[in-house]
Amino acid sequence: RLIGDGLPTYVIAELSANHGGSLARAKEIIGLAADAGADAIKLQTYTANTMTIECDNPLFSIKGGLWDGYGLHALYEEAHTPWEWHPELFAEARGLGLDCFSTPFDATAVAFLEQFDPIVYKVASFEVTDHALLRTIAATGRPVIMSTGMANLQEVTEAVDVLRAAGCEELALLRCVSSYPAAPADFNLVTIPHIAEQFDVVSGLSDHSMGHTTAVGAVTLGAAIVEKHFIARRSDGGPDSAFSMEPAEFAAMVKAIRDAEAARGEVTFGPGLAESANVVFRRSCFAVQDIAAGEALTADNVR
Repeated sequence: RLIGDGLPTYVIAELSANHGGSLARAKEIIGLAADAGADAIKLQTYTANTMTIECDNPLFSIKGGLWDGYGLHALYEEAHTPWEWHPELFAEARGLGLDCFSTPFDATAVAFLEQFDPIVYKVASFEVTDHALLRTIAATGRPVIMSTGMANLQEVTEAVDVLRAAGCEELALLRCVSSYPAAPADFNLVTIPHIAEQFDVVSGLSDHSMGHTTAVGAVTLGAAIVEKHFIARRSDGGPDSAFSMEPAEFAAMVKAIRDAEAARGEVTFGPGLAESANVVFRRSCFAVQDIAAGEALTADNVR
């Protein structure tokens, strides 16, 4: 599927931890995402042991925010998508006409995901500086979408160089704010067209804000991709539920994105088709008295 170059915005529904440990709920979410107008469903492929160390050192405990008090290993154990689910999830999505791909967090996840022939790999913001992982992903020859939350310009430049040197020919970069939820004022959306120009890539938005205002604003600035966390019901709970969209909200966002695309249009002046019939209501000039040939036009004989 092509992305960018004037094509419709590619809208990704992020499953993340919102399955709540239930394969049936994961499948439900995929179906609801398809109904809500998503183009793709995205998974995350890791285990607690590939992400972190089971350790009671305070460095492995989260302080503040949504996950305050969690140990990292316990959080990832709760949030991970079991690898044995992946065949059914890929099949479910494809059966509903959705693209399905994942964010791998280490080389073993990349090797595992290759069997599903994913159309693209996603790189999470926190992995931008993991050059070994970037090389492994790029070596597959598949397109890559990379979020850039927290990364400064030098780090993004280095990551892009690593990906391209290792074989990545098709690359998209997403503006992202790695806080949960993120405030609209933190996004600096004008960075999106700058990213596209600076790196000669497709650019877009990975959005952890509430509502869809930020996503629509990004589209008006040229974002070709929008990614949002998706959940069946926030009341189901879970680590990511607080900043995830329910189906009706996601559908409203997709509608707003499509309207924004239509409104963005192109540089133009003069009456459009919808205005053409109203040109007759502009100021006009009429003779209100008989005017002889050669007679001067005046305020009395012309209105």
